[in-house]
Amino acid sequence: MYNKNTGDSSNSIVVYTDYVCPYCLLAETVIRRVIDGHDVPIEWRPYELRPDPVPTLRVEDPYLPSVWERSVYPMAEKLGVAIKLPEISPQPRTQKAFEGFQLAQEKGLGEAYSNRFLRAFFQEEQDIGDIEVIVRLGEEVGLDGAELREVLDKGTYSFSHRKALEQAKEEANISAVPTIFIGDRRFQGVPSEGELRTALQEAGLLNAAT
Repeated sequence: MYNKNTGDSSNSIVVYTDYVCPYCLLAETVIRRVIDGHDVPIEWRPYELRPDPVPTLRVEDPYLPSVWERSVYPMAEKLGVAIKLPEISPQPRTQKAFEGFQLAQEKGLGEAYSNRFLRAFFQEEQDIGDIEVIVRLGEEVGLDGAELREVLDKGTYSFSHRKALEQAKEEANISAVPTIFIGDRRFQGVPSEGELRTALQEAGLLNAAT
């Protein structure tokens, strides 16, 4: 299946994410519910909302608490998702976490890695910008800790990560996360279960009877 939006062939749900975006965790939950019991792969792709040197958000400023009270918490309650505005301030950069993701992707662990980092930040308040935390979380999903630490220290995947960000901006026209592609359909934000199910059926990734 050729996806004109992402510019490649894909028989999967493609999700552009940043691990410090709470809506990405909420969208992941919706996706899981829709594909539960079905063999539908999810392909995670990085998109840093605030790459260096753009300042990251601070929990002390009015913006974050306001957005969470007005939007994130009500949506999470409706979906039944445990989530908390992390007190880590300023919020961590995700470049190194995404460099680790490139390694995880090579090992076939990209999906598990992304799931773990979203939950680590929003359910456990772990500092996912810290190398020690990244290595430990990587080990939890099956990566070799020594190898992960070495590639992070050396910046082995920094070029691959930059190219992935370029692809997101220039080819897929990503400007916000989560952005989800299913066949020819594009969703920005958290879609409903019904919208996702219909898109998956239209793309031939989910049987219409389900």
